[in-house]
Amino acid sequence: MKRITNQYGKAENPVVLGIGVGLAIGVALGVALDNIGLGIGAGIAICAGIATTQSKKKDDIDSKE
Repeated sequence: MKRITNQYGKAENPVVLGIGVGLAIGVALGVALDNIGLGIGAGIAICAGIATTQSKKKDDIDSKE
């Protein structure tokens, strides 16, 4: 897996960012549904999947160049 860097040269990991966003969305969803555990699990799973997909898409674009 290729290392992704931002404009300042620091490494970025889209999976970690996705899990952070998923946690926030999951807590909000869990509070709304009155089931925190379900909300956190669903939010992290969905956002980790999206982050992994974006990471693979970025790798594919980089390999074509």
